[in-house]
Amino acid sequence: MSRWQVPASVRRGWGDDDDGCSILHVDMDAFFASVELLRRPELRGLPVVVGGNGRSVVLAATYEARAFGVHSAMPMAAARRLCPHAVVIPPQRAAYSAASRQVMAVLAEVTPILEQVSVDEAYLDVSGARRRLGRPAEIGAQIRARIRSELGLACSVGVATSKAVAKLASGMAKPDGLLVVPRAATVEMLHALPVEALSGVGEATRDGLARWGIVSVADVAATDLALLQRILGSAGGRHLHDLAWGRDPRPVVPSRPEHSVGAETTFEADSTDLGWVERRVLELADRTARQLRERSTLARTVSLKVRTADWQTLTRSRTLTAPTDVAQEIFGAARALLAGVDLSGRAVRLVGVRAEGLVPAGNRQPTLEEAAGGADRAAAERAMDQVRRRFGDDALTPGTSIGERDASSTTGPRVADLS
Repeated sequence: MSRWQVPASVRRGWGDDDDGCSILHVDMDAFFASVELLRRPELRGLPVVVGGNGRSVVLAATYEARAFGVHSAMPMAAARRLCPHAVVIPPQRAAYSAASRQVMAVLAEVTPILEQVSVDEAYLDVSGARRRLGRPAEIGAQIRARIRSELGLACSVGVATSKAVAKLASGMAKPDGLLVVPRAATVEMLHALPVEALSGVGEATRDGLARWGIVSVADVAATDLALLQRILGSAGGRHLHDLAWGRDPRPVVPSRPEHSVGAETTFEADSTDLGWVERRVLELADRTARQLRERSTLARTVSLKVRTADWQTLTRSRTLTAPTDVAQEIFGAARALLAGVDLSGRAVRLVGVRAEGLVPAGNRQPTLEEAAGGADRAAAERAMDQVRRRFGDDALTPGTSIGERDASSTTGPRVADLS
């Protein structure tokens, strides 16, 4: 959900003429938090925040928590100050991935022209589905009803002539709503919004435009293109000017295969203990391997990211002898990369492990170690996946970190970024 606020003066309905509005944007409402409420229905109606502690960030918040100003990507410390009585739940990534696959499966039955842009949102071009399913607004309503009845989750849907406007509409329809922006009302709707509603306008761009007196989308539309390009650069100025007039020719592109998966973690306290950092790398390798197995893919390359206390980011990568989805093999490569990083005595703030060069799992060839009996490890990790799916992510942890979290719960890392 976007963090810009819809002005109270903006109309909540723009008519029901969906002629030519073949683009739908489907956005799940408070997705991670909603999945948690399915698992823990006794928490419904309470402010719930999904996230960790320390320097981690909010991954999701129920609308009860958002009423206190809590939003995704906010530091957890700030969220706790705003809503000290919130119920904080650690993330269960396997559950969110499974729910996302179910949502996307529903959408794929509507049309193959489906572009998934994150774990909880997607664009659809329904122009080819009208004869079978009805008008675009009717299709949007069917999607919302199916996701609620089959999955127990709520979503909001925007229906418009372009991707940019459909995404704005789904945000304005939240929570649990549907908004059609007719072709004839597109410009009027856009010009009623603040400039930060436009895609790509963050705080810095918003503040830079405000210095020129440009604070609304209408102001952008009325500003000479040459001035916008002077402020934002040639491409940026033209892009924003086009959006302000509802011009967005981007088609819905069926999602491309992922080229990498991974995980990273920011420590609550910077650490110079490389043994401790190495154990964090083991945990990240385990999470990365699980993502590979969930996607039935293998990785040819392992990369390591290290960010030091002075915010220097160092990356290293290694190509494997054979593609793998086994955490032990990914960790072996990442550990060797970590040993080769020259930290010059600097403390470590963040580490990340990423698997790259993905190929279908059917391409896997056994390594020499597996041929000699090492395949037991791969089977054991798959058995661990089953246990975690049933009992949660924390049911099993990599062997070298067992007990460590309990012994040092105030100094261990918490997940700050899932991607």
